[in-house]
Amino acid sequence: MYRTEIGVIGLAVMGRSLALNMADHGFKVGGYNRSREVTENLIKEYPHENFFPFYDMRELVESQERPRKFLIMVKAGRPVDMVIEQLVPFLDEGDMILDGGNSFFEDTRRREKSLREKGIYYFGTGVSGGERGARFGPSIMPGGDREAYEHIAPVLEAIAAKAQGEPCCAYMGPDGAGHYVKMVHNGIEYADMQLIAEAYLLLKYAGGFTNEELADTFSAWNEGKLKSYLIGITADIFREKDDFENGELIDYILDSAGQKGTGRWTSLESLKQGVNVSMITAACNARIMSNQIQQRKMASELIKGPERSGIPDKKAFGEAVREGLYTAKIAAYAQGFSLLSHASGEYGWDLDYGRIAAIFRAGCIIQAEFLDDITRAFRKDKELTNLMTDSFFRNGINNGHESLRRILSTGILNGIPVPAMSQAAAYIDAFRGVPVGASLIQAQRDCFGAHTYERTDREGIFHHDWGQGHV
Repeated sequence: MYRTEIGVIGLAVMGRSLALNMADHGFKVGGYNRSREVTENLIKEYPHENFFPFYDMRELVESQERPRKFLIMVKAGRPVDMVIEQLVPFLDEGDMILDGGNSFFEDTRRREKSLREKGIYYFGTGVSGGERGARFGPSIMPGGDREAYEHIAPVLEAIAAKAQGEPCCAYMGPDGAGHYVKMVHNGIEYADMQLIAEAYLLLKYAGGFTNEELADTFSAWNEGKLKSYLIGITADIFREKDDFENGELIDYILDSAGQKGTGRWTSLESLKQGVNVSMITAACNARIMSNQIQQRKMASELIKGPERSGIPDKKAFGEAVREGLYTAKIAAYAQGFSLLSHASGEYGWDLDYGRIAAIFRAGCIIQAEFLDDITRAFRKDKELTNLMTDSFFRNGINNGHESLRRILSTGILNGIPVPAMSQAAAYIDAFRGVPVGASLIQAQRDCFGAHTYERTDREGIFHHDWGQGHV
């Protein structure tokens, strides 16, 4: 029988890529898939001296010395529970299971507790970077037992992407911490992508930029403070020629985008915890609206929009969009890290925000030089409650908010939907302490329901007799 050091269960694209990544780094990897054909195709197409196929789960388990280690790479939800149910009878106390899929963190907490009672360690392990990242270096976010992590750290940290010589993998915290951080990462990703899409709409439909000009603009942006994986691939997308027609592919892609749920989970958790992540919610809603293709087509014929006016100075407008995008990006990350901060206290995770930002610097979808600045901000002040109060990002907001407001005005006046950028401006304005209308809401609630109110000039809870003139 083959002798292995770790087993990968689930050999579809991500599982296969991670297994081969481990094998590249010298680990003896056992692979098992429910469908025998998937395993056979893997060893035929990607033969590797350190990868060993198994067609029986018991044999995969028996191929390892204790403590055994298994990475589950199957669809989130019931399939994960089914694999655990099949695997656990063969395991011994001290063995370890890692779930590398996009599992909901509450499911991870439940599984971790149940398996801990059996003496088995369970790690909710967020993995970001897509197929290429998994194959050549992802960002990895494991959560579970701190001491047991030392047994899996050599494998995970070896296969992770590297940023400034550091692995983009770190222990997040107990039970569901790893999957929670991955969930928020994906929520930030939603907001980041939506902001870039809105910048595209502004440049194309208000600024009149051609695809070639868009490609050149995003390429230039990728040389400055907006440098990131997403900005880089966006520049390339605008240059990509279509396979069937003349012109660029972007002009033939349906204006509708799907979502797998992690952004929605982030939004729902924020409401549950009472944390404002309005930009992530706006990004989710934008995708929902994009799916209503027939309704939008009908509405375009029924509801009038404004006449679009040209931009006299495209270069100046492009610069304003760049600055406004950067400002909105600060707000999006401030929201995401605020949610992490609240969850850390809520669930007792003691998250290290500087380390989290550091492991996002390479391998993952939101990798960007911008994250170096976030890492520095949290390392300078571990108690930082909102990213926008750090001196570096505060200056970014102060220098860029006027550009954000100008491009928002242009978008609204031209009938261009800019929901995430709009929420960025609203978040900044609410956060900086201007009146938000809550005094009137307190008065209304006390008027119609005797819910009481607080005052600015004295301590205590008050109720006012509002008279009989109201309903």
